Amino acid sequence: MTDSNRAADPFSWAPISQLIGLEVQPPLENAPGTAEVFLNVDQRMHNPMGVVHGGIISLLADAVMGIAFGRVLSEKYGFATIELKINYMRPVTVSRLHAKAELITRGLRIGFLECRIVDHRRKLIATASCTCTVTSLGPQSSLSGQGK
Repeated sequence: MTDSNRAADPFSWAPISQLIGLEVQPPLENAPGTAEVFLNVDQRMHNPMGVVHGGIISLLADAVMGIAFGRVLSEKYGFATIELKINYMRPVTVSRLHAKAELITRGLRIGFLECRIVDHRRKLIATASCTCTVTSLGPQSSLSGQGK
């Protein structure tokens, strides 16, 4: 991927997105503070009970909410999740999950976000909320374009 593509959407090429297979959707111009991510889940992500591990669902929720928050920050700032709550509504085995997040409120240093994750039938799989804090970017940050 070229540096110009990375600058256009630093979230879609992040190492975790590539490792897990997160499909980060482009930002919507008329919807700041929102994000959408798709993830195909299958048996490779199952726990011993034969359903997708809750950590995968939590990762998806954290990622989509982080993307929504990161998209409202200027390029000189980073962020970190400082609190995450998730409610699992139903198990999933094989599906294309669709996660949507929205920034509910933001102060100078803190933002609160919510997320819904549905399966390919639009059945609710999980809801989540998180609190993010604004940070300074370090020299190894992928968002700064220096950490590769």
